[in-house]
Amino acid sequence: MSNEPKNSGQAVWGSKFGYLMVAAGAAIGLGNIWKFPYLAYRGGGGVFLVVYIAVIALLAKPMVEIETTIGRKARADAVTAYEESCGKKTGWIGWMGNIATIMICAYYFVVGGWVLKYGFHFLLSGDFGADPWQYFNNFIAKPVEPLIWTFGLLIFTLVFLLFGITNIVEKMAKFMMPALFCLLIFCSFYAVFSAEGAVEGLKYYVLPDFSKFSIKVFADAVTQVLFSVGIGWSLFVTLGANLPEGDNLRKSAVMVDIMDTLAAVIAGFVVIPAAFGAGVDVDKGPSLLFGVMTDIFARLPGGRAIGSFFFIAVAFAVISSLFSFVEISARIFEVKLGWGRKKAMIIYGIGMAILNAFVSLGWGPMSGFKLPWVDVTGVAWYGLHDWFDCFSGYILLPLGCIVTCWAIWKGMGWKKYEEALTNGGKFGHLSLWDKIEIVVIIPAFMIVVLLNVFGVIA
Repeated sequence: MSNEPKNSGQAVWGSKFGYLMVAAGAAIGLGNIWKFPYLAYRGGGGVFLVVYIAVIALLAKPMVEIETTIGRKARADAVTAYEESCGKKTGWIGWMGNIATIMICAYYFVVGGWVLKYGFHFLLSGDFGADPWQYFNNFIAKPVEPLIWTFGLLIFTLVFLLFGITNIVEKMAKFMMPALFCLLIFCSFYAVFSAEGAVEGLKYYVLPDFSKFSIKVFADAVTQVLFSVGIGWSLFVTLGANLPEGDNLRKSAVMVDIMDTLAAVIAGFVVIPAAFGAGVDVDKGPSLLFGVMTDIFARLPGGRAIGSFFFIAVAFAVISSLFSFVEISARIFEVKLGWGRKKAMIIYGIGMAILNAFVSLGWGPMSGFKLPWVDVTGVAWYGLHDWFDCFSGYILLPLGCIVTCWAIWKGMGWKKYEEALTNGGKFGHLSLWDKIEIVVIIPAFMIVVLLNVFGVIA
């Protein structure tokens, strides 16, 4: 088989390191640095961390292997990849992943815009007033300014992806990801050793108290892995389409999972000890990163410079993730709808800008606009961000994992899957444990998440 993907405009990755940096960049983003710290803070600190690492080992590794194998075997967009690897009737799995990706990007660009705003503000002045929490709330409630940052990020992403993810984007990732890790490590040491009360926060984060474990903690850890690593929504199917035949997919999956987990854990070392020491309410949730870090940096000598470094690091993570997220939809639209690269980018950009506008305004002028969420306890009303986040993260991604496991088991079959995953046995064989993970463990985890989100178990 040729090393060239079937999409003639796409090429293989320039190097193994380049692929790993783009794949890690896709996995490492707001999920690690924005969402993981507040979920871990809310979920009992150390016990959440233990559950998260266990889920990474039992869920993330096999799912990254599965999705990458499907992508490399077909060398096409996500829809075509499922059709050609697992059977003609499985293409809808790629479409479902595309819908999940669009819903995630609907708020991801908005929050990414906040990150850019804070990074530039730290560079320009670093003055967030007497109350950084009030500054944050006032900013996101504005009708225009958040949209300017959001649309700027959207345009930047689309322009670079016009040249293909294996060209300029790969070169940028080779710089951005090592720089991200360096900046995060630097900030974590600074936060742990400089913030008042950080030692107690560090204990809370790394010493598990299993009395705090619950089904909700487990479900949050599972969905965080799905969102953070990027599984269940065709991300690694899309990236895998550009991998050369000789690559060891199992080794690559381990490397991606390790880098993603390290980024999340290090981000927790930055945010949680600082937040704990400051006595911040865990219900601050998504605003935790912006409020806590600005407050802490404002108190520290050289805080403006450290704050600039920190938010630049987060911006790197946001941009590297968005490159891969948008590529999922762009490649499907480009090939399956026959739009071509440029037209796909333009139409995607217009549609995404509209969604971003509604989500952004939902924190301000449209804060009264709610969508219904039905579970066994009745009807709740969520804003657009919360509704998109819940529907994509707690329904579409778990369903995506379940049907992908089914497609491997019943569509591709064990023999073909083993051959594609291991390069015909060159990199080992499919074990009984591998099959148990795919048929039993992963679907069981997903069922727990689905039952939890609809209030059946708590």
